Amino acid sequence: MIFHELHRGERPLLLPNAWDFASGAALAAAGFAAVGTTSLGVAAAAGKPDAAGGTRAETLALARRLVRLPVPVSVDVEAGFSDRPDEVAALVAELASFGVAGVNIEDGRPGGGLAEVRAHAGVVEAVKRAAPGMFVNARTDTYWLGGDRPSREETLRRVRAYADAGADGVFVPGIADDGDIAAVVAAVDVPLNVLHLPGRTGFERLAELGVGRVSCGSLLFREALHAAVTSAFGVTGEAWDGGVPSYGDVVRLIEPPPP
Repeated sequence: MIFHELHRGERPLLLPNAWDFASGAALAAAGFAAVGTTSLGVAAAAGKPDAAGGTRAETLALARRLVRLPVPVSVDVEAGFSDRPDEVAALVAELASFGVAGVNIEDGRPGGGLAEVRAHAGVVEAVKRAAPGMFVNARTDTYWLGGDRPSREETLRRVRAYADAGADGVFVPGIADDGDIAAVVAAVDVPLNVLHLPGRTGFERLAELGVGRVSCGSLLFREALHAAVTSAFGVTGEAWDGGVPSYGDVVRLIEPPPP
């Protein structure tokens, strides 16, 4: 249970997110204690939209490769690529058979909605029955999809339900306010995972607040895209800085608007 223990250290586990084997191998070689995957990176590398449930095959193929790394691997399976708890559980059991240490399973749905709380809790329960040793990180998108006024109360309701269903950790991407983070930490007995947000709450402050894990999400993938274009221009000596693409920028690369 090495991966589980990494969430209980004096400082949060910093989990960098890979999108292919080379990026994962580079991160492991650099000394990171574990490696995760980024669903945006995996989807975009395949020319597919993120969070649309269309990258099951790519996710499984990458997981098979990443388990060769000398560190624990956590896989983002979006919403499980199915609306049926038994099918999501079978997917996670297959990942466990490869040697995957953890999974993220989100309650966000295509179109910006959220799964019903009891339904997502039922998915967590089914997954834990099928793969009891897997670190199940139950993600709620209340802040990610909540616009300018995310609901702390709804977030607390969801993380409590997911923890009660057997989740080993809860993930609230987009949460940044000290009071909101502290409230989630106090609400559950499992580690809180937050997304690193450049320019917002720093790593040391997150540690002080009791956060158990900090994920990089799609940041490394997006930084890599920026570096690639910058380096290409640099061959001719031209200066270019279009900035690091946002999540939306990458989505538009993969799904350009109709003419």
